[in-house]
Amino acid sequence: MNTQNTEKSSWRSKLAALGPGILMASAAVGGSHIIMSTQAGAMYGWQLALIIILANLFKYPFFRFGAQYTLDSNKTLLEGYLEKGKFYLWLFFLLNVFATIINTAAVGLLCAAILTFVLPVTVPVPVLSLVVIAVSTFILLLGKYRILDGLSKLIMIALTVTTVMAVLIAFWRNGMQGVAQPDFVAPTPWNLGPLGLGFIVALMGWMPAPIEISAINSMWVVAKRRLTNVSYQDGIFDFNVGFVGTAVLALVFLALGALVQFGSGEQVQMIGGKYIAQLINMYASTIGEWARGLIAFIAFMCMFGTTITVIDGYSRTNVESLRLLLGSKESSPRILNIAIILAALSGLAVIFYFNNAVGPMLKFAMIASFVSAPLFAWLNFSLVLQGEHKVRGGLFWLSVAGLIFLSGFAILFILNQSGLLA
Repeated sequence: MNTQNTEKSSWRSKLAALGPGILMASAAVGGSHIIMSTQAGAMYGWQLALIIILANLFKYPFFRFGAQYTLDSNKTLLEGYLEKGKFYLWLFFLLNVFATIINTAAVGLLCAAILTFVLPVTVPVPVLSLVVIAVSTFILLLGKYRILDGLSKLIMIALTVTTVMAVLIAFWRNGMQGVAQPDFVAPTPWNLGPLGLGFIVALMGWMPAPIEISAINSMWVVAKRRLTNVSYQDGIFDFNVGFVGTAVLALVFLALGALVQFGSGEQVQMIGGKYIAQLINMYASTIGEWARGLIAFIAFMCMFGTTITVIDGYSRTNVESLRLLLGSKESSPRILNIAIILAALSGLAVIFYFNNAVGPMLKFAMIASFVSAPLFAWLNFSLVLQGEHKVRGGLFWLSVAGLIFLSGFAILFILNQSGLLA
């Protein structure tokens, strides 16, 4: 039996265990929250709130199992994939390498686009992307997990406080109706078009994050246990704080779009950078010019935290996957440093040389993440069907319902993309 799991849990030990779950939240609240959730509220008001709740509810078990498996067995989720078969680990590794490049470029670009609204001078977005990714890389090379752990907590506290404050101000000014006129007829998302099923699939695919983030969270649990003696109970507490926090923040960002932009009469921009500019302008005109800096700060904190955690998390899983596939005993910190630098350089290469391809690549990554979600969800589920804390009861049946939910939507999406539902 794992002796760490038998230690008495207290509030002090719970607070000391906080880290991996907060990092997961920081990685999750980027594009899926500041862009997709606010766009959902801006276009459809409160109509997609249930979709966000269901996506978080049905994905909860599969994210939890990443932390649970590691806390219970002292193995990473990637080791579990290897035990199931090399094919699964190879599939994860290939998808993860692609996601590393595209996501690093995407979050770097988005973070830089936000900075253009903050800086008093005009600086080209690619140059700002270089600065953002370079600073993120330097932080990771300087302090590894210890600095990341502390920084993520500060970012999430600042993000949560400022976002909730912004929504409360908007509600106080405009009420539940927001800026929409009483006779405004809301468009419906319940259709098979790109702004119907296509938008819902994209929203769900990265809500709260791609399921492969569960493997990254598993790596962070291992890193945390090297610094602190984390028990099973405290590790699950940390995970729940992070996951529930991201779910609540998703609804808060939906409320931001619904209260500030829904029914305003201005067409919602679908490109990330342009949408943030639109959101900042709408927010300033609705609540007051003073709020421009507040919403820009919220957006920047979102994306800067996401940039750091994306580079670190994807680099860790790439190194560990390759180590397991090659049968090496262990990887040195120098290898992780190299992986972090390669992730940064590959993201910058896409930004500087393939800028026009970022959008299509990101869409492909989102679709691949959604379609592969049932497979990785099943893998995570299968790994916790035994062991001291094997899944049972309500969590077991929620997992079964989640598999049906994810599989059903993936099939529906494939049929729609193939034209069979046209």
